[in-house]
Amino acid sequence: MFSDISKTTVFIAVQTPRKPSLTTVNCLDRHIHTCPERVALIWEKDEPGTEVRVTYRQLLELTCRLGNVLKRQGVRKGDRVTIYMPPCPLAVAAMLACARIGAVHTVVFAGFSSEALADRIRDAQSKLVITANQALRGGRTIELKKTVDQAVKDCPSVTQVLVAMRTENQVQMTDRDIPLEEEMMKEDVTCDPVAMESEDMLFLLYTSGSTGKPKGLVHTHAGYLLYTSLTHRYVFNYHDGDVFGCVADIGWITGHSYAVYGPLCNGGTTVLFESTPVYPDPGRYWETVERLRINQFYGAPTAIRLLLKYGDQWVKKYDRSSLKTLGSGR
Repeated sequence: MFSDISKTTVFIAVQTPRKPSLTTVNCLDRHIHTCPERVALIWEKDEPGTEVRVTYRQLLELTCRLGNVLKRQGVRKGDRVTIYMPPCPLAVAAMLACARIGAVHTVVFAGFSSEALADRIRDAQSKLVITANQALRGGRTIELKKTVDQAVKDCPSVTQVLVAMRTENQVQMTDRDIPLEEEMMKEDVTCDPVAMESEDMLFLLYTSGSTGKPKGLVHTHAGYLLYTSLTHRYVFNYHDGDVFGCVADIGWITGHSYAVYGPLCNGGTTVLFESTPVYPDPGRYWETVERLRINQFYGAPTAIRLLLKYGDQWVKKYDRSSLKTLGSGR
C-alpha cells in the first residue's frame, strides 16, 4: 500500500537536543558585559538610612567565591543546601551559588523554630546549612546560629554549617562550623556555571505548615526563571533604571521570585528589606520609598492590614511620587 510514495505523507520523529539552562548566567554574567557597575541589590538594613548597594560585578564575585566554597566542601550537582539567613546580599549569593554549581537550595524563613528548621532539613536531606551568627529584625537580635545548632542535632545528613557574620557578636563554633567570609576570601572570583537541563530542580521551598505537615514544592530552572522574569517586567511594568521594592522575606516564594530571580534576570535593581513595616515607626515603608526612590512596591496583604490601624498620616508624611506601580499578593 506504500507503492506510490509520492502520495504518502511520512512523519519522521527527530529528537532534538535540549539546550542547557544557565540560570545564573541569565541573572548575572550577561549583565556584566553591558552594565557591570549597575546596582543589583539595595540591602535595606534593619536601621533606616544604613542601606548597602551591591553592583552586578560585586554580586557575581560573591556568588563565584561562595560557589567555590560549596564545591570545596563537597557539594555537587543535585545535593541539597539549606539556607537559614535574613534578607542580605550573602543570602542572595548563597541561592545563586547553589544554582551555579547545580545544587538545590532550600531557603527556610529565618524566624522559624529549631524544630521547624530540622523538619525541613531532614525532609530535603540537606548535606550543608548556610546561616549567620545572628539576625536583626525590628530592633531585636535573633540568635540564628543557636537555632541551627539545636536543629542539626537531629539531622544526621548535615556535615557542615557555613556561618556568616551579620553582627560583630561572636558565637560558639563547633568542629562542624566554618566561618563563611574567611573561606570565601580564599577562593577565586570565577566559578564556571554548570549546565542544567530545563527541568532540573532549581530549588525546593516548603509551605509554612500552618495547615499540617510542611510540603516541599519543587521549582525547576527554565520555566521558573522565564515566568518570574516575564511577570516582573510586564505585570509590574518594570523598565530599565527602575528601583523595584519587594519587601517580602526571601524565605517565601514571593521573595524568591520578586526580590531575587525575576529582577536579576531582567538586569534590574532590587531591594532586600531586612526590617519590619513598623520599625522604628509605622512609616517605615514610605520613608524607604522616599529615600530609595522606589518605583514599584510589592507588599503582603498582612502588612497592609497591620498598617491600616495606624491611619493615613504615616503614609502622607513621605514623598511617594517615585511610585508607578503598587502590588499585593493574595
